[in-house]
Amino acid sequence: MLLAGLLACSGKQESTSNEAAEVADSDDWTMMDDFHMVMAESFHPYKDSANLEPAIRLAPEMAELAARWSESELPAKVNNEEVKASLGQLKDGTAAFVTTVQSGDNEQIARELKTLHDIFHDLQDAWYSGDNHGHQHKH
Repeated sequence: MLLAGLLACSGKQESTSNEAAEVADSDDWTMMDDFHMVMAESFHPYKDSANLEPAIRLAPEMAELAARWSESELPAKVNNEEVKASLGQLKDGTAAFVTTVQSGDNEQIARELKTLHDIFHDLQDAWYSGDNHGHQHKH
């Protein structure tokens, strides 16, 4: 009887794990969402009022999130060389951005922030392309 109970629990765990993987694959990309929050907090003040302070303050967090994202397991629909290359660019670019913000060169900071934002949008577009759930991202 104990063996039957163990086998039943074992099968249930596998099913739950598979279901969770399918949901993660089809509905969200948590690492993208985490990075998006920091990018939005960094980019929008600059775009809206030329305020670079949030980007400067959040640069180390942005770099850490980009590094973790680039090393994370990719959902099946974006597990390709193009996305991997973009994640590598984002990781390298955010690491360089940390150094740039320390320089105090606001023109260079603004240029790099725009480039990082564009790379992020390429990744976001890769995720949402082909989905018909009506996601629109405007900046």
